[in-house]
Formats: sequence, structure tokens, C-alpha cells
Amino acid sequence: WSSDNQFYVSDDASLINKTYVHAQIATTYWAKNIPSETMNKAIDNSLCFGVYKKNHQQVGFARMITDEATFAYLADVFIDLAFQKQGLSKLLMGFIKTHPSLQGLRRQVLATGDAHGLYQQFGFTPLNTPETFMELWQPAIYSDE
Repeated sequence: WSSDNQFYVSDDASLINKTYVHAQIATTYWAKNIPSETMNKAIDNSLCFGVYKKNHQQVGFARMITDEATFAYLADVFIDLAFQKQGLSKLLMGFIKTHPSLQGLRRQVLATGDAHGLYQQFGFTPLNTPETFMELWQPAIYSDE
């Protein structure tokens, strides 16, 4: 629960509003125009977290792509624009950081274009050995261009 007891975080997959999550993610810089079927598949195959108002209205989301043993990738983190600046991203990250399925992992990674300060508060740092990382990146995969 948030400090004012108005918001909470849950990993209960049955609470995720997939239509809402897709609508939010499909407008982001990292997954613009992602098809709803693709987003739903991503949700179904990840450890997901929702941020909710007391009345269970979803206002935020994040997912970990993980084997729950050695590795996790944090993706698709957002707080609805109407609910930002209330500490909800920190509430969400605190919940994720202490989640039992994510303890003892050798590596957790993420990519962000604008929230480095948030993630640094939870122990994330720039890559120690960027020369060992490679990627197959298709940034326009969801576009019609």
C-alpha cells in the first residue's frame, strides 16, 4: 500500500487489465503500435505487476521476463500520466525488488531512455561490461513503414 493507503501493488495476474495495459504500452517510445495479441502474449509469459487504486482501477504496470532462478529483464514499466508524481513508480519498484520470485538472481537488466534516476535508486547501474552484450534490435517492428 502507498503511504496514504490509496494505492497498492499486486502480482495477481487475474487483476491485470490487458486492454488498458495495451492502450498505454502501444503509445510508448519503446513499443509504439504493438499489436494487442503480441502484448497479451507478453503479459501471459511474464511475471507481471499492477499498480491499483483502492477501488482496483489499474494505474500502472511492469513485467519481469524471468526464469526465476538466474536472470530477469524488467520491461514495460509505466504509471498512468494522471497518477504520476505520487511516488507510485517507487512503490512499484519496491514491490518488485523484494518479490520472492526475484531473489538470488545473478543478473537483472532493463533498458530505459528516460528513467535512469528511478532505477538507480533500486540498485541498477550502467552495464559493467557493455562489450560483452549484444543485441538483435528491430526498433520499427510494429510500424507500418
